[in-house]
Amino acid sequence: MKEHGKRYVTAVKELDKNKVYSPEEAVALVKKMATAKFDETVELHLRMGLDPRNSAQQVRGIALLPYGLGKQVRVLVFAQGEAARYAETAGADFVGADELVKKIEEGWTEFDIAIATPDMMSKVGKLGRVLGRKGLMPNPKSGTVVAAGDLPKVLQDARKGRVEFKLDRTSIIHVVIGKASFEPEKLVGNLTAIIEAIVKARPAGAKGQYVRTAYLTSSIGPSIKLDLKTTLELTAS
Repeated sequence: MKEHGKRYVTAVKELDKNKVYSPEEAVALVKKMATAKFDETVELHLRMGLDPRNSAQQVRGIALLPYGLGKQVRVLVFAQGEAARYAETAGADFVGADELVKKIEEGWTEFDIAIATPDMMSKVGKLGRVLGRKGLMPNPKSGTVVAAGDLPKVLQDARKGRVEFKLDRTSIIHVVIGKASFEPEKLVGNLTAIIEAIVKARPAGAKGQYVRTAYLTSSIGPSIKLDLKTTLELTAS
């Protein structure tokens, strides 16, 4: 069994493993326990009452974080012609067609979000093995395959803090809510936006308890169990 480092051992002393924490308490604690020399990422982990093998119980969507992700988001757009001009005007970091496909085939993936226009998907499809593993493959269900006229809005959302969530093969949703350096109210605000989006994305085929457990953690810190009732009651109003 892997041994935890000194920072983790020190941090976990702050945690009462027999307690469930309100979102506000958990945010305050995750910040206190994030003692690494770098700005740790804060993540939400939800165990869902869904069967990932059942197509009627799939969950996938996006949430716009009101306080962003705490980092510069590099956006790549697969587009050509007028759509490419839209993307360039909207401030995409990388715009192109065949030349970008070839570059990625050769191993380059120095970007955070990939967006494509529908006419480009026949070319982008061949990159599934590369982009799929990294969660970068454009997909209509995640709002990253869009018409040329929608590119400015989608790019703006990506800059603000657009995160994608989806059910994995172990029935868990993992999603970033910000950085440990964020003020507590900003982390709670981002958490609220994500919870709202996941609750709204409940599939029609879901049976019984939708969310079973919720945990908050930082990059190298221990997990904090959230009080499910107060967490699911979070609203932006």
